[in-house]
Amino acid sequence: MVKTVKKPVGFTIHDHVLCVKDAVDSVEKYCADYGLQLTAVRRKVLILLLEEHRALGAYTILDMLREAGFSSQPPVAYRALDFLVKHGFVHKVERLNAFVACNDPRDTHFPAFMICRLCDKVAESQSEENKDTLSAVASASGFKIEQAVVEAEGLCPVCSGSV
Repeated sequence: MVKTVKKPVGFTIHDHVLCVKDAVDSVEKYCADYGLQLTAVRRKVLILLLEEHRALGAYTILDMLREAGFSSQPPVAYRALDFLVKHGFVHKVERLNAFVACNDPRDTHFPAFMICRLCDKVAESQSEENKDTLSAVASASGFKIEQAVVEAEGLCPVCSGSV
């Protein structure tokens, strides 16, 4: 069986305005459907991450919130990020100790991140085959996976000169 591989959005040319709008609309609908509160701060943090297509650290997000007129207290950013990560709208990129907006918040998936070591752009791809392999290994050893993060570091098309 041949699987179709979708190009990661972070490294492709696309309608960025529509990309951000679709993601925000999707998150707003999900929150409405499940009775979750997408506060102004949570929404702004999501938009900041969507607009960047790269991972941002909590203090960078806090600075951006301050510039946008929100509170400059660290718990404000961390609470918003905790909510967004908990509900799958944002992922934490462990290698960078930073956060990136989910490529497809409408769908449960096993993300894999490609991180450019020069420009820090992050692209999210789906890694179902890795999930199946890891699940099989864990199951055979009696281990129950609660969270897994797949991250690859290298050069994006722009930094590698292939664009």
